[in-house]
Amino acid sequence: MGRGSRRPAANWSAWRRPLAHVAIVVAFVISVLGYPLIKKSGTEPGRPEQGGQPINPYVAASHIAGARVAALVGDTRGAEAHINALAHDLARSERLPDVTRPIDHEAARAAVRPLPGVRSAIWLDAANFVVMVDGAQNRSMDMIDRVCVALEPLGDTLAVVVNLQDVGAKNPDAAMTLSRNCQLPEGQRAFLQANRQVDVVAPALRRTFKAQQ
Repeated sequence: MGRGSRRPAANWSAWRRPLAHVAIVVAFVISVLGYPLIKKSGTEPGRPEQGGQPINPYVAASHIAGARVAALVGDTRGAEAHINALAHDLARSERLPDVTRPIDHEAARAAVRPLPGVRSAIWLDAANFVVMVDGAQNRSMDMIDRVCVALEPLGDTLAVVVNLQDVGAKNPDAAMTLSRNCQLPEGQRAFLQANRQVDVVAPALRRTFKAQQ
């Protein structure tokens, strides 16, 4: 074959910029289409972050497209940021606390002390945070929400179970501890997080005893 019959090698740099532009357009379209659902699935004001939720496919697609765009234009840090964000969402969906963001116990106690209705707070173990409140009106899920929101700047609240106790309880039922993981529905716990019994008498045993009276 003669020298003049050789086909020129493909010039990747000539294709790189058009491909990057196409990827940017695709990422933009995905983001625009997914924005209403992304916005709708966000945490409501005054409510703590929520774990254990299914992955939003639009958010995941946006991160994947964003990572590809960043890789095409040579933005390594941008691609890594998208990949890390997607991994974070996957871990939260599986109820896996972020071990790199533990909450300092003393800082947590200081953070909840100014909340109206809070008397004091102690830690039973690495996960269980006991908050003593004054009055039955403060022994509520809304108070747990306020405690969790106060803790959010300190680290990952998916690793925290808030236990409320009314120091002025007038009867055994009011003296029962109200417990919930900051980011999960009542009764659920994070991955490998024990469901610790805080009260001396378990709630199920107390209900059985009352039913037999």
